[in-house]
Amino acid sequence: MVEKPIYLIQVNNIEEPLKYVASSCSILETLENANIQVSYQCREGFCGACRAKLLNGSTQYSNEPLAFVREGEILLCCSKPLSDIKIELPE
Repeated sequence: MVEKPIYLIQVNNIEEPLKYVASSCSILETLENANIQVSYQCREGFCGACRAKLLNGSTQYSNEPLAFVREGEILLCCSKPLSDIKIELPE
């Protein structure tokens, strides 16, 4: 049985939206599965290396990150979408 997508993730420099499915651990994992290069280190919200701008939609953290996160930013390694989202990855 094929798992249906839950939410779409629109990335600033990619034409087609990505499909986030329930089995994904994080937005970072969805990006990696689509072969999109993203900076990361700890995968647990400690370092902040996977920081991105959340342009539209809402997310939640599986574990509250220890890294400082500004308003309008998310850490991809520990975030899951709660709706369709649009993000901007750092260059």
